[in-house]
Amino acid sequence: MRVVVTGGAGFIGCNVTRALLRTLPSCEVVIVDDLSTGRLSNLADVFDQIEFREVSILDDAAWLGLAGIDAVVHLAALPSVPRSVADPLTSNRVNVDGTLSVLEFARRQASPPQVIVASSSSVYGGNTAAVKQEEMFVAPLSPYACSKLATEAYTLAYQRSYGLDTLAFRFFNVYGPYQHADNAYAAVIPLFIAAAMEGRPMTLQGDGSQTRDFTFVDDVASTIVDAVVRRVVSPRPVNLAFGGNTSVKVIGELIAAECGIEPSFTIAPPRVGDVPHSCAESSRVRELFPSISPRDLAAGIASTVRWASAMVLHN
Repeated sequence: MRVVVTGGAGFIGCNVTRALLRTLPSCEVVIVDDLSTGRLSNLADVFDQIEFREVSILDDAAWLGLAGIDAVVHLAALPSVPRSVADPLTSNRVNVDGTLSVLEFARRQASPPQVIVASSSSVYGGNTAAVKQEEMFVAPLSPYACSKLATEAYTLAYQRSYGLDTLAFRFFNVYGPYQHADNAYAAVIPLFIAAAMEGRPMTLQGDGSQTRDFTFVDDVASTIVDAVVRRVVSPRPVNLAFGGNTSVKVIGELIAAECGIEPSFTIAPPRVGDVPHSCAESSRVRELFPSISPRDLAAGIASTVRWASAMVLHN
C-alpha cells in the first residue's frame, strides 16, 4: 500500500504517519509538507522509513512522479482561528485551494486513490446546540471555519461529481504528543502544560467555562488508518470525536494535578471567532468504526504530559 500524507510533519500528520507504519509495516508513506507549520523533528524517529517532499501542496511539483497511490490523507492546512482572522486570504489559499490541488491530483490518476480530509468542528460555529450532530446547520464564525467548510464541501462534491472515494472528518479538539506550545497560535493543552511545567499561571481566554470535546491524537490516527485499510467512504461529513464535554478550566486542573501542583489561572479576553461550547454526537463515527475504543481523558493528559516532560529533558 502507498499512502500520501499531506502535512505529515505536523502534529496530527506525524502521529498518523507513525500509526500507518506501525499498523502496516510494508506501507510506503509519502509526506508532502512545506514545513510552514510542521517540523522535521516530529519525524526524526521514522524519517528513514518515509519519502519526504518539502514542497507546498499548491505547487505542481508536489505531485510530480507520484503514481500507484492507494490513499491520500489530507491534513495540510493553516490551522488556528486567530491566524485566519489576522490573514483570511492566506488561510483561504492554503486550506481551500490546497484541498482542490489534492482532489485534482487524485481524480487524474488512472486508479484514483481514496481521499481523506480534515475538516473541523469550527464549521458548527454559531449553532448553539449543546451536542453537534452532522445533519445540523453550520454557521462558521471565522475565516478558518469557512475554509474548513469549503474543504469538506469540495471533497464530498468530488465524490458525487467524479466518483472519488472520499471521507471528510470533522476534527474537534485534538491533543497529544507532538503538539507544541512554542508558537503564536498554540492550542490550549500544550500552553497549559508548558505553563504548569514552568510554574506559571495558565491563561484562560474568558472565564474558562468553554467546553470542548478533547480527542486524543492516537484515537484520531488509529481511526484514519482503519479508514485507509478498509477504504471507508461516506457521502456525509463524520464527526471524529466521542462525546466528551470538558471545560477548559477543568483541563487546566487535570494538567496541574498530573504535574503535581495546585492549579493557578489568569484571565484574558475571549478570542474573536471562538465558540462557547463544542461537543460531538458520535453515533456516525462509532457506526463506521465499531472497533473504536477512545482513550480516557485523564489517561490522554497523562500521556501528553509525559511526552512534554521527556521533550524538556531531551532538549
